[in-house]
Amino acid sequence: MKKPSKRTGVPRRLAAVTLAVTVLWVVFATAGSETLRGALDALSQRSSLAVALLRAQLGDSRPESDWLTTATAMVISQSPLLLSSREAILELHSRSDGDDQAQEPPDTNQPIRETPVEPEEAPTGAETGTDLTFADNGVTPQTLVPTGTVGYIVTGRTYINNYSDNDFDASLFDGTFAARLSEAEPQVLIVHTHGSEAYTMPPGEEYEASGESRTTDTTYNVVRVGDEIASVLGEYGISVVHDRTLHDYPEYNGAYDRSLASIESYLEKYPSISIVLDIHRDAIYDGEGSPYKVVSQVAEGRAAQMTFVIGTDGSGLPNDNWQENLKLAAAVQDTLLTDYPTLMRPITVRNSRYNQHCTTGSLLVEVGAAGNSLDEALLSARLLAAGLAETLQNAPAA
Repeated sequence: MKKPSKRTGVPRRLAAVTLAVTVLWVVFATAGSETLRGALDALSQRSSLAVALLRAQLGDSRPESDWLTTATAMVISQSPLLLSSREAILELHSRSDGDDQAQEPPDTNQPIRETPVEPEEAPTGAETGTDLTFADNGVTPQTLVPTGTVGYIVTGRTYINNYSDNDFDASLFDGTFAARLSEAEPQVLIVHTHGSEAYTMPPGEEYEASGESRTTDTTYNVVRVGDEIASVLGEYGISVVHDRTLHDYPEYNGAYDRSLASIESYLEKYPSISIVLDIHRDAIYDGEGSPYKVVSQVAEGRAAQMTFVIGTDGSGLPNDNWQENLKLAAAVQDTLLTDYPTLMRPITVRNSRYNQHCTTGSLLVEVGAAGNSLDEALLSARLLAAGLAETLQNAPAA
């Protein structure tokens, strides 16, 4: 009978040595960094060797990604600077992962409280006098409406879901908002943090997909929706810059950082810009995982229901403008609901800021969902632009 080997403790000692070396490395790598961002940048630039060693010791064979593997998390936990800023690190992660909260658009993490009702039959494009055909794309349509006021903040016709850590009530909404169109041009910036987000096309009109319900073809994704908004705003005499960059391609992670860089660049170049629209689409599924589309039957045809998503400072990142952005969203929503009672779903308020700290007129808009057709989204884009223009142009002088 063989005696137990004395070498059984070697792997543990080796692991301990490896971790100790890694800790020394992370202290060295971040030593010159006075800020969290600087430390993260330094860490990302020098992480390959140490993380590879630690991953090997941990048996972590998962593919590396832009976020933390088990090994990287252990490394960060040994840095006082990074450890003391854990919440900010989590927020930076959430912003880089399409946010702020989700691999899908931001409000899909919360249960839908509205009640689905059967939509009315949609007329054809010929009947509505538009160039949109509203061809059947095979996805089940639903019209989502609030069933009562419980759980909502209600101001006028507008319902608000507050998922943030900030407390506010209906008294915030006195009919005023800070955003105004400037006399100089351009006045509005349209961006797309998740520009490749697309819709479900009717048979025979499919696009080349770059992911699930995504395409880089800007004639089919939300960039096309932005084109429509820009066109209608132009008809109202409002000058628009439309950034058609796909900030989520080829890398989805970090899209919000990239769109922020674009926004800041435009605001520096054009200080006349006071309104920033970030145009997305939602993704909604039933209990069995099948997508469905959200629609509102209006005189012009079958429109995709829309949602304003407002970011705050609840994540710890500064955002002094969130209340003004929310007041603007409520004002625009009230304008739209006057003529289109089911066009807008409740406004969603969240902790993450969605780059909305940049102006007092920053709005993230979900135009329909992945199950909607492009025609439905384009009709909504026209209605949204008209409602925004009327709200801003009828605003009392500041």
